[in-house]
Amino acid sequence: MSFIQIEKPRPHVTQIILNRPERMNAMAFDVMVPLREALEEVSFDNDCRVVVLTGAGKGFCSGADLVNPGFLPIFEGLTMPGISRRAMKVLDDVILALRDMHQPVIGAINGPAIGGGFCLALACDIRLASDTAYFRPAGINNGLTAAELGLSFLLPRAIGASRAFEIMLSGRDVSAEEAERIGLVSRVLPGEELLDACYQLAERIIGYSHLGVELTKQMLWSSLEAGSMHAHMNHESHAQLFVRMTTRNFEEAIRARKEGRPPQFEDSL
Repeated sequence: MSFIQIEKPRPHVTQIILNRPERMNAMAFDVMVPLREALEEVSFDNDCRVVVLTGAGKGFCSGADLVNPGFLPIFEGLTMPGISRRAMKVLDDVILALRDMHQPVIGAINGPAIGGGFCLALACDIRLASDTAYFRPAGINNGLTAAELGLSFLLPRAIGASRAFEIMLSGRDVSAEEAERIGLVSRVLPGEELLDACYQLAERIIGYSHLGVELTKQMLWSSLEAGSMHAHMNHESHAQLFVRMTTRNFEEAIRARKEGRPPQFEDSL
């Protein structure tokens, strides 16, 4: 049985599914290593314009597998501290692979996103949730820290510092309704409507310039780490000029408006 499924539900849309529903898609290494490999492979699929990440069954991802996390050859010969460091690197690489994908990633949060699953959801560029979803920073409840896999970086930037501090330090659940209210997710939908809403959003994104969408994603992520607004605006300007000067997209947009039709962006001169 493959713990990661890759499907093509719509033209130019790739759906990646965590497929271990009996364990709520827990982050065992035999799930996370294939997930990282799938993300890296799909990133260079130039026919794919948008990625949808979701979980099989009733949960998105329940975080660490507390029953059987699995063992990797890279752990051979290491003591427990060394194994732990290697293990965290494997999980970190999944989060970074999501961020580095050329395509926008829509997280279809179809159920609980707990611990590392919360982090996985935060690493998606856009999040839509079912009404049964909830988010829990589980590490603090387990006597550890709630700060893992980039959560203490991403969450304050998504919902503001005060809310992030309160949620991570209290270890409480955030319901789908609250998640929408505080901006953690863009929309909440009945479960049966979730994937269709993701596909509709994907189709809208696909209608724009391939190059423009990719650079917009990169600029948004870069803004989270920019040292100053001035520096980031220079970065943005170069990206905008690159598309403007190396394609005829702008001229096509003007022509399409005059002709009353959708533009066809070819990203070329």
